[in-house]
Order: sequence, then structure tokens, then C-alpha cells
Amino acid sequence: MALPTSTVRPDDFDPFWEGVLAAADRLPLNATMERLPLRSDPKVDVYEVHYDSLDGIRIAGWYCLPTRRHGPLPALLQLPGYLQDPPIPKAAARDGYATFGAAPRGKLRSRAQFDPGYPGLLTDNITDRNTYTYRGFYIDAVRAFDFLRSRPEVRPDRIGLTGSSQGGGLTIAVAGLRGEQVRAASAGAPYLCGFMDAIRLTRTYPYQEIGDYLRTFPDSADAVRDTLGYFDGICFGPRISCPIIVNLGLQDNICPPETGYSLFDAIGSPDKKLYPYDGCGHDAGRALHEPVVDAFFATHLKGEGEENGA
Repeated sequence: MALPTSTVRPDDFDPFWEGVLAAADRLPLNATMERLPLRSDPKVDVYEVHYDSLDGIRIAGWYCLPTRRHGPLPALLQLPGYLQDPPIPKAAARDGYATFGAAPRGKLRSRAQFDPGYPGLLTDNITDRNTYTYRGFYIDAVRAFDFLRSRPEVRPDRIGLTGSSQGGGLTIAVAGLRGEQVRAASAGAPYLCGFMDAIRLTRTYPYQEIGDYLRTFPDSADAVRDTLGYFDGICFGPRISCPIIVNLGLQDNICPPETGYSLFDAIGSPDKKLYPYDGCGHDAGRALHEPVVDAFFATHLKGEGEENGA
């Protein structure tokens, strides 16, 4: 079901992001890994990871590996919500995935050099595409994906993305920015999509941060709208080529489902499926949808059910 959206994709959207990616790709990851014995267990090795990102900011993450492994593993990048500090992703490692829980700038363990706070992150430098927080935030997530691709124990052609709310929005952004390198993606209740529609459709936070900002600085409305066009998930949609599933809560008052439908319509992949859950809010039917996500990644990352296997 396609719905109208006020989101306008800037004419130079692709050149802008190709320039940002080129700048990021010139930076060595300088990744470090430290195994944490007290957080590990007999089935999962847990590592604390740090790597370099744009603006000279050091980014943290949790990396989990099954202790018993034979040959390169499929991998999952788990992306966090707006207020969520990434949990240690041990469950997916127990299922046989090399799993990275990303903590982009401003998150716990990644805020020593940059900490605009919550609220604050969403509107930090919002009138300038070149310094807006999410320019670096998106690249921090991309660099987490790059970390997984760099690991010898990971199959670089079998890496998936997953997250809900802001994690869903980051899933869309990374899938768009890394294109064919991404094997599969699952985005729940995707935030960061249809910004200007969302602040009209809901009065809840975090989107309300933008509404508050515009009331305080009404003359900045055009600059805010222009900046957000470069960061809107709907604009990343045409760049997505991997198999992808999207789940929405039809009574979600945080990420309005109308914006999720507009996103889904914009996604360029021919292999996409939408799961709308009536009677569900921002959880987007999580309890019902988790088995769908598990089966989706088992097929696309492990090869279970594929004719030719993994």
C-alpha cells in the first residue's frame, strides 16, 4: 500500500553519500579486540571492540562468537534504538552467528568524545548536512559492518543487518550505503524515515525533539527540511538491493506506520516483504515476528532451505 510522503530525495543525494563514504573509507579502522572472560561463557566468547570513525571519534561495540566453530561464520550486525545502549548479543552467537552489537557515537562507551545527550542527538547541527550528528552516526554503523567484513572468522558474503526503531532506521541506512555487500536485512518499526511527516503525525519523542526545535527556531524550517532529506530512510530505499523484511505496528505512535509504508514502497530490492501487525504499537509485533526474522536469516545467511545449501 503506497502512501504519499512529503519526503523529497535531493538531486545530489547519491553524490553526497559517495563523498562521505569515500572519506570514511580512507580511514583505517584501527580495530582492537579484548576478550572479556567474565562476560564470556562456555558457549560464547565476548569481546569488547573499538574502532575509528569519522571526525576522529573512537567507537565501541560488543562482538560475540560461538566458542565452537568450524570454518567462516555467517554474521549479524545488531543496531540499537534511540535510547537503547546495545546489549551484548550472545543469543545470536549461540545460534551460530558472529554477532556485533554496535554503539554509535553518543552511546554508552562511545560518548567520551561526543555526547549531545538525549534529547539532543536528533537535533544536533540539524541545519547543516555536513555536520549533522547522523552523518557520523550512520557512518559509525557502516564501519561496524566493515569490521565484520574484515574478520577472518566471518563469511564476508553472508552478513545481515537487524534492528528496531532507530535500529530499523540504521538497518535501512547501512543497507543503502553498503548495497550489494549486504546479504539480508530486517528492519522493525523503522525510525528516521519520513521525518517531516512524522512530526506532523505524532507528538511523541524522539520526533518531538524536531518539533520543539522548530518552535524555538522557526526561521530554520527550510534548512532543517533540506538537511533531513539527506538522512531520511525513504531516500536510502532505492539504494537497497538485498532481500529485506520490514515489520510495523499499525498503532505505533512513535514511528507512525504511514512512514513505514512510504519507506517500504521506496525500497528498490525486488525481494522485499512487509509485515504489518494490527493491534501493536512500537513493539511492531515483536513476539509474533521474532520467528519470522529467525527463519529469514537462517535462509539467507546460513542457507537453510536454499536449494544449494550454505
